[in-house]
Amino acid sequence: MARTSYREALREAHREALQRDPRVFLMGEDVGRYGGSYAVSKGLLAEFGEARIRDTPLSELGFVGAGIGAAIGGARPIVEIMTVNFSLLALDAIVNTAAAYRHMSGGQFGVPVVIRMATGAGRQLAAQHSHSLENWYAHVPGLRVLAPATVEDARGMLWPALQDPDPVLIFEHAQLYNVEDELTQPSDADIEHAALRREGRDLSIITYGGCLPKALAAAEALAADGVSAEVLDLRVLRPLDTGAIAATVRKTRRALVVDEGWRGGSLAAEVITRIVEQVFYELDAPPARVCSEEVPIPYAKHLEDAALPQVDKIVAAAKRLLGR
Repeated sequence: MARTSYREALREAHREALQRDPRVFLMGEDVGRYGGSYAVSKGLLAEFGEARIRDTPLSELGFVGAGIGAAIGGARPIVEIMTVNFSLLALDAIVNTAAAYRHMSGGQFGVPVVIRMATGAGRQLAAQHSHSLENWYAHVPGLRVLAPATVEDARGMLWPALQDPDPVLIFEHAQLYNVEDELTQPSDADIEHAALRREGRDLSIITYGGCLPKALAAAEALAADGVSAEVLDLRVLRPLDTGAIAATVRKTRRALVVDEGWRGGSLAAEVITRIVEQVFYELDAPPARVCSEEVPIPYAKHLEDAALPQVDKIVAAAKRLLGR
């Protein structure tokens, strides 16, 4: 079975969507002639033409707003924002218009737009280009927020997202684009539920996005010490799959949440709150979390690594949770 990269899986997902529905088009900075900042759309302009693959000016507020308008008008736009920090320039369009439009129109209109963006740190791009702000958007009613962490989900989440009558944000961790895996027969991914990536009995590691490979590596390291760690990939950040979170914690009775966002006000905090609300009396230890340090992400590699969740930090936190 051939191996496929996360980037190639995303490209094939776009190609399939463009072929299946003439209303679908891709727009964003450098998505056409350049092939996308992360080469996701490489070759699509030659295949589908300028009407379907549209390079935009450097104005996130402008082209995200145009994508929202196109969606209201009946199209199915995929809007690519280069990195998550640039999405801040379009916050008004995303949060104050797209997310609220169904409510403000009394249910008469939806905004079936898909907005994709790279997120996360680890590439020495310093403080302005290393954000993990998924939890900001996961806070907003009216949005669906996805974080594909596997090649399979990168391939399978786009088409179901395009079928959603409301706006969907897809966060692609930049460290995942080169990750390769075997891809079985392509199929639509579940954009409603979390996914159990590893069975275990001693504690649950709950994570998403770019931290999933680290969590799996930590689980492997813990196994060498006789610790059986279960790994739950949230993958849908809004709405959170509270049932899956509660189920894994009921099974292992310990929870460790790994989140690249900063600790204060993090998605990890919300997950832990739901654990306490749902399964408090079944816990054998207080829930714990591993998050990024409370600093702007440094440029220097050794400092950047120190600021982010890493495998050794996850292993150490898990052992503390087990009283080792």
